Amino acid sequence: MSTARTVLVIGGGAAGNAVTVLLRRSGLTVDLIEAKDDWNATAGSGITLQGNALRVLRELGVWEQVDASGFGFGSVGITAPDGTVLHVAEDLRTGGDDLPATVGMQRPHLQRILIDAVGASGASVRLGTRVERLEQDDTGVSVRFTDGTEGRYDLVVAADGMGSATRAAIGITAKPEPTGMAIWRVAVPRPDGVTRTDLAYGGPAYIAGYCPTSDTTIYAYVVEANRDRASIPAESYADEMRGLTAAYGGFWPEIAEHITDPAKVNYSWFDRMLVEGSWHRGRVVLVGDAAHCCPPTLAQGAALSLEDAWVLAQLLTGAEVWDDPLLQSYYERRIARVRPVVEASVQIGQWQLDGVRDADVPGLMGRTMTMLRELP
Repeated sequence: MSTARTVLVIGGGAAGNAVTVLLRRSGLTVDLIEAKDDWNATAGSGITLQGNALRVLRELGVWEQVDASGFGFGSVGITAPDGTVLHVAEDLRTGGDDLPATVGMQRPHLQRILIDAVGASGASVRLGTRVERLEQDDTGVSVRFTDGTEGRYDLVVAADGMGSATRAAIGITAKPEPTGMAIWRVAVPRPDGVTRTDLAYGGPAYIAGYCPTSDTTIYAYVVEANRDRASIPAESYADEMRGLTAAYGGFWPEIAEHITDPAKVNYSWFDRMLVEGSWHRGRVVLVGDAAHCCPPTLAQGAALSLEDAWVLAQLLTGAEVWDDPLLQSYYERRIARVRPVVEASVQIGQWQLDGVRDADVPGLMGRTMTMLRELP
C-alpha cells in the first residue's frame, strides 16, 4: 500500500490519539487536530481500564508507562451499603493471561501518555483547531479549518466525541440520549486497604463505588437519577456528592473527608448512542464516542474506543484500496462487538432504575466480559 496517503484525525482523545499512532507506524501522513488548547491534558478524575483496553495500549507501545502509572488488580467486591463485603469475584482477563484483569489510573495521566506517543509518532498536531467545512468527492476530502488554513486528505477519521460535529456534518442524525442516571466522580487519596474496585448497589444512590488509580489515589463515584444540571450550583458539587455518600460505611467515611473542593468533583449524565447501518459516509469515518457511547456500568467506554482505533488502523494499513466495502467491513466487524456491550451497559442501569431485585447483574456482566476475551 502506498504510504503517500494522508489522513486527518479530528479529536485528540483516546480513539483519535490511538489511531494516529497506529497509522503513523505504517508510514502514513497524519494530521491531528484537537479543539481544546490544552489537549484535554488535565480533564477527568479516574478511569478503569480492563484487559481488552490494555491489549490495545500494549499495541500502541505504551503499556509499560500505563503499568507504572496505574494500579493493577484482579477482582471486584460487592458490598452492602454499610461496607460489609458480600461477595468478591475474580475479574476475567479480557486482554489475555499476560495482562492484568484491570488497571485503574488517573485519566490525565493516561491522556499524557497518549499525547507523548502521538508526539513521538511524528504526526502533525494543531491544538485549538476545528473543522469549518468538509467537502468530499470520489478521491478525497477537502477541509477548511477554523484557523483559515485548508487541507486535502485521502480519509478523515472523526474522533470528536459524543457531540461530534463531524457526525452531524456528514448527515448522520444519531445523538446521545440520556438513560436516566447521572454520576458524581472525584479523585481522592487512597485509604489503606483499598486494593480493588468495590461496588455497593442500593442505599441513597443506585451505585456507590471506587477504584484505585495509583499507590496513593483512587477515584470514587456515586450514581443517582439525573437532575437538571442547571439546578445544581457548581459551588455545591462537593456538598452534593458528600451528602450522597454519608449513608455508606466501610471506606466511605474516610473517602468523604476528602470530598471538599467542588472544582474537583465532576457531574455528568449517563448517555446511550449507537450509530446503526454504517459508521462512514464516503471518505469520512467515525471512531469511538462519535460512533457509540454507553453508561460506565461495564467500564468499557475507553476500551471500545481504543478497539475501534486498532481495528480501523489494521484495515487501512492492510488494504490497497480505501473504498466503501472496506469501511463497511470496519462497521460490521465492530458492531457485532459494540452492540452487546452498549445494550448490557444500559440494561444494568435500567434494572437499578426499575428496582428489579432479582436482576441478573453478575450474569450479564460475566457473559459480556467473556465475549470481550476474543480479539476485536
